[in-house]
Amino acid sequence: YPATDYKDERDAYYVQGYAGSGQPGKALDAVKGLIAGDVPGIKAKLSSGALILPTLVLAVVSATQICSTGKPTPDQLDTGEKAAHLLLDYAKEWFAPDNKSVTMTDGQRTQGLKQMQDTANGALLQIALYPALSILGNPPSKDAATCAKAEPAFIKALQDRPDSGQIALQLANAFFCQRAVSSDKLQQAVFEYARAVVVPQGPPFGLDAANQKTFDGFLTTTYTRLHGSDEGLAGLKEMAKNSPVPPAGFKIKTAGEIAIEEQAKFQKDNPQLAMWMGIEGQLLGDGGPAYFEGSLKDADVHGEGGAKALKGKVVGMLLKTGDKPAKPAACNPNELLVAINLPNQTGDVAKVKLHLENWALKGKVENGADVQWDGVPSGFTKEPFLLTMDVADKTKLDVAITACPPPPPPKKSAVPPAKKKGVE
Repeated sequence: YPATDYKDERDAYYVQGYAGSGQPGKALDAVKGLIAGDVPGIKAKLSSGALILPTLVLAVVSATQICSTGKPTPDQLDTGEKAAHLLLDYAKEWFAPDNKSVTMTDGQRTQGLKQMQDTANGALLQIALYPALSILGNPPSKDAATCAKAEPAFIKALQDRPDSGQIALQLANAFFCQRAVSSDKLQQAVFEYARAVVVPQGPPFGLDAANQKTFDGFLTTTYTRLHGSDEGLAGLKEMAKNSPVPPAGFKIKTAGEIAIEEQAKFQKDNPQLAMWMGIEGQLLGDGGPAYFEGSLKDADVHGEGGAKALKGKVVGMLLKTGDKPAKPAACNPNELLVAINLPNQTGDVAKVKLHLENWALKGKVENGADVQWDGVPSGFTKEPFLLTMDVADKTKLDVAITACPPPPPPKKSAVPPAKKKGVE
């Protein structure tokens, strides 16, 4: 009897039969005609509410099952999505307090409605994710090219369900698996991990408390490695609340980029110290002597725009005569020992010896006095560390000079007292 007044009821029982016998695809095919016309349509076809609700539930469960274990057709996915939305709408009516045909307590009505909503929303999540997850395979592929193919499907799913932390997490994983191919993908992954942990929690669309905590920790670790600290993470989370996908121009400064910016600022603000740090770093390395002989020795180290190349503090005066070793001098030195402290470095250890070529200072330089100079490196020892630089003339040196103290007066020789006249 293919044509009968009870054809729709028969289809409803087919849905139950197929679903109960593990044939979710056929269950969805059987329910397709029943759900045309939304709630009014199915109520016109099936007069018994007691038959409508289990039919919709089993159709929705079948949609979830076929996404997990089968290969649904686009038509079956569409049918499952319509059945899930219909179940959400019909459940509100069925479990309404004024529905006299349902004899339940208020608590039972609330619990029953929630169960129907969780079932329908769970199916909608699986249907939304299926196109992308089917590309990744089971278990999900970690191949960057495969993740790239799945990425557009995840983005579409998230745009369709922007309230879903679960979908944001799946998109984050797809971005993350492409991080070796493009640094931009790691940036996008961090954004989506933030989105996943800040949207409303709880299944089916959000993360449960345990997963939210786990991925929040993963987000913090990944962001800190990328950025160099957790500074700005709170702002990123706020941004992620307002956009399901990264906005145009989204960028997290990397630790390397920040270091380059800080280095550029340091060089601009402290050009003399920055120049010295470069010189000292090279000299302290394993190739220090070779760097000195091949690049630094006899080079004209000078500043730009009238500024001197290097700056330090005088920690000693020397006087060198001929080939004899230099000796400490109290005044009129022709060599100065200079300390150059790096950031967070203190002390008065001489790192540079300024040799005044064929001239000497007229006066004395107090220890701790600032000195700036241009010079030509002429000697280097690594142990102890000391770079000798020749300073050609007074125009190459800026240092405060004070007058030498006057020499002490000569001692007067003792004169014996004169003898008094008339005294023997």
